[in-house]
This record gives sequence, structure tokens and C-alpha cells, in this order.
Amino acid sequence: MALQSTNPTTTKAWSDLQSHFSELKDVHLKELFKNNSKRAEELTVIWDDFYVDFSKNRITKKTISLLTDLAKELHLKDAISKYFDGDIINKTEGRAVLHTALRAPESAEVFVGGENVIPGVFAVKEKIKDFTNSITSGIHRGFTGKQITDVVNIGIGGSDLGPAMVVDSLKFYKNHLSTYFVSNVDGDHYQEIVKNLNPETTLFVIVSKTFTTQETLSNANSIRDWFLQTLPKEAIANHFVAVSTNIESVKAFGIDEANIFPMKDWVGGRFSLWSAVGLSISLALGYDNFENLLSGAHKMDEHFRTSDFKENIPVIGALLTVWYNNFFEAESEAIIPYTQYLNQFATYLQQGIMESNGKRVDRDGKPVNYQTGTLIWGEPGTNSQHAFFQLIHQGTKLIPTDFIGYVKSLHGNKDHHNKLMSNYFAQTEALMNGKTEDEVLEELGNASEEQKQMLLPFKIFEGNKPTTSILIQKLTPESLGKLIAMYEHKIFVQGIIWNIFSYDQFGVELGKKLAKTILEDLNSSVIHNPHDTSTQSLIEFFKK
Repeated sequence: MALQSTNPTTTKAWSDLQSHFSELKDVHLKELFKNNSKRAEELTVIWDDFYVDFSKNRITKKTISLLTDLAKELHLKDAISKYFDGDIINKTEGRAVLHTALRAPESAEVFVGGENVIPGVFAVKEKIKDFTNSITSGIHRGFTGKQITDVVNIGIGGSDLGPAMVVDSLKFYKNHLSTYFVSNVDGDHYQEIVKNLNPETTLFVIVSKTFTTQETLSNANSIRDWFLQTLPKEAIANHFVAVSTNIESVKAFGIDEANIFPMKDWVGGRFSLWSAVGLSISLALGYDNFENLLSGAHKMDEHFRTSDFKENIPVIGALLTVWYNNFFEAESEAIIPYTQYLNQFATYLQQGIMESNGKRVDRDGKPVNYQTGTLIWGEPGTNSQHAFFQLIHQGTKLIPTDFIGYVKSLHGNKDHHNKLMSNYFAQTEALMNGKTEDEVLEELGNASEEQKQMLLPFKIFEGNKPTTSILIQKLTPESLGKLIAMYEHKIFVQGIIWNIFSYDQFGVELGKKLAKTILEDLNSSVIHNPHDTSTQSLIEFFKK
């Protein structure tokens, strides 16, 4: 059955939220804390090794109650069931959305078209495990008998961002293999990576569901040409593997059919790191760590699927996005991890969130009369504090911010970790409290009255800036799996509330189509295809 379609702004809950917003919009967070000594306790969810503090958001318990009423009125519970059960919720492409099945236990049953997909999932996982072990143990060797030392993942979008982010985030757990990622069709990108590699000891993983993606195939073909400058064509079978559904094209490339890892169309690209697309993760970290990543995601799946909305971390997080986006008119959200390991995390989430929920029509195909997707951005703290926090603290824009931190560091340097986390806690406190006129005057101390009055407006901080604190015991493959899945489920809930389809991405296809016709013009002595005058002039200037 399809998802139900309701314009959220027509619901009673939305109307109630509008009235509540009018009452709360000018209330300062300091006042909310002053009026409720148990606020932090009441607005914190403690689950497994996660401590998620929502109390520094511009909400009350009533806000949460009204937001969950909205979720209920828009049939979120029914939608969650359909999501996990394999219903065709990606209606525009006629597909189920089942990345959750990739991390389900072997005893689970999830049916698509009358077939339980779980045995197939585990067959692929077993193949990933066997191949990973054969590479890391040295059983599978290169054409000249040398052991594999380097792995290069060739893909783009979901075939690159997820694996690249996970491998970088979990580099503490890496094995002896060096791992690289080639994505951009920019020739300088792949040239910089391969120039220091030995083709005799390098394994290439080509990730393309259709094996037709321009960027991926261009890079793969160029790298194959580079490879064949040193080794014969028959060596390709030892050094190239593929994650794809296009068996014939992969075989034509020269890859052994035994080294093709299958994909399913019910896994969207930006949610595919849990599938065979994660082969490079398994190779870089070892299969056990890949399995732990999946296990963590499944634990978050169960929390999301079974927990009451008012204690449900992804649900509350998603509803807060709706609260700020549609009532406070905040257009962006910052994600600030206080660990350098997660330096690619916000970049990864940009695709997941903005490609999913950047939609202008509802599930009936009608233009929406409310805001949908938010702009996602961020960098690790403390670097970001010295880059763009000025805008968050004293700018004119309201920017809800997620702070992600860990109780324990991986290398155990307590001095550095305490300094890092003191900044984490200080920033959320400063964003909440700000700095009053009296505090500024006291700080200026013995300055002249003229200096005080001159500096006063520049040094006042309004405060009342919303943050969510996500505190996790330790960065492990399992806890990272939970964190990624948490944001995946937030995406889903937002799409349900906004009455849009989150799992297609037709918006990225127009540019691809036009690029093909422009490439014809760039490769031709004359421009054959019609263009606007600006594009025409740009092409002519480029071709000179």
C-alpha cells in the first residue's frame, strides 16, 4: 500500500502548533530553564550508549506533545511499518526502501514481491566476508603474485560518499591496507591518486549499479588504461572487482564474474553503504568491523521502530527540524562533530538530507505551500569555532545546531580530550545564554564610559540559539552505525511530515542529460546543439 497523502498545514495539530509558536517564539531559553528545574532531565533521551539532550532547544514538553500529535495525525506509525515491511513507498520509481533489511538479523523476514530478501542479503554478506578475508590474509594476490597493499574505490555520490566517510571516520580501526577514493570526473583527481600506486599490488573496486555512470566509467576506463601500461589484459581479473547489477557490461570490462558483487534496486544510492557498496569499508576495516557497523545501525532501527515518539531520538530530531524550518523559518542546520575523525560527516549528510528532501511537490504531485528540505552544513569543532561560529552566535539567521561528542577519546589523551569537550559544552551554553548588557558592562570594568557605550552593542550576545547535544560513549564501528542510522530515520520522518517522496532524485538528472549534449559540442569542431546565449558564449570561450 502507498503512503497516505495529507498536506500537513491542513491538520489540527499544525494549527495547534501555530498557536503554540505564537506563545513561545519570543521566550528565551534562560527563562525556560529558570521556570523548570527538571527541564534538562525531562528533555533528554538516554538510550544504549547515547545521551541526547534536547533541552537547549526552543521548546517545552508541550511542544514535543504537539509535534508528536502532528506525527500521529499524519500516520507516521503506519508509514514506519510500511518502511520496514518492504511496501512500495518510493512510489515514483516503483520501489521499496529497504536499506534497513541490509542490517537485519538472519532470522528476520522481509518480503519484496513475495520473496524474503534476507537470505539474499546474507549470501552477499558472506561473499564480502570471504573476499575481504582472502585479500587481507594474502590468499588473493595480484597477477604477479604480490600481495595487495592498496585499495581504490571508484564511484560517485552514494557509491563514494558513504564508504569514504566511514573509512575516514573509523581509520583508528583500519588494517594494513591503504584505501583511496576516486569520484570526481576531473582527470587530475584520479591522476593524483594513481601516480604513487603500484599496479601490481593495487585492487580497484568499481561501484556503479548500472555500470553506465559517466564519472565512474570515465575514471574506471582511464585507470584501466593506466593499469594496462604495466600489466597485460588478463591481469584485470586479479585487480578489478565490481559492485553492480549490469553483469554483461562488467564482464566486458574484463572483470571475472566471480568478482561481481550484486546490488538491489530497493537500496537507494545514498543509503547503500550497508550493502555490497560497503565492500571497501570491509576491506579497509576488516569484515568484523563492517559487521559491527551494521549491527549498530540495526540497534538504532529497533529503537526507531519500537520506541514511543516522545522517547524516540530520530523522531524528536526530525520533528525539531519541522519546528524550526516551518515555524521559525530557519532554513539551515549545522552539524558539528567534536572529533576530527568525523570531518566528512556533514558532507556525507548533505547528500542524504538535501537529495532526499529537496522537493517542491507533494505525494500527489502538487506544489507544496510550505518549506521542505533544509540546508545542511558543518565542520568539526574546534576548527569550526574559529571559522563560522560568529554567524551562529551574533548573525541575523537562526541556525539550529547538532553537537556530536564522545565521552572517551580513542588514543586516550585526557588533557586534549578535556580541552576539546570543554569547548563543546561551553559553546552550547554560550549559544543558549548569550551575554547581557550588564555582563558586558561588568566585563569592561575600568574602561571609560565613552568606551563602554561604544563597545556595548558589539559585545552583547542575544543567546537563545538552539542546540541539540548528542553525547556518545566512544567512537566505534557500532556507535557510528547507530549515528548514521539515526540521521537516516530523521530523513524518513521529515519526508512523511512534509508529505513528499524522499527516495527519488529526479533533480540531479537534468544536468546529467544536458552535460551529454554539451560534451558532444566540446568534442566537435562546431557547436551543433542549441543553447542560451550565456552557455553558448561560455562554450565558445572554452573551445578557443
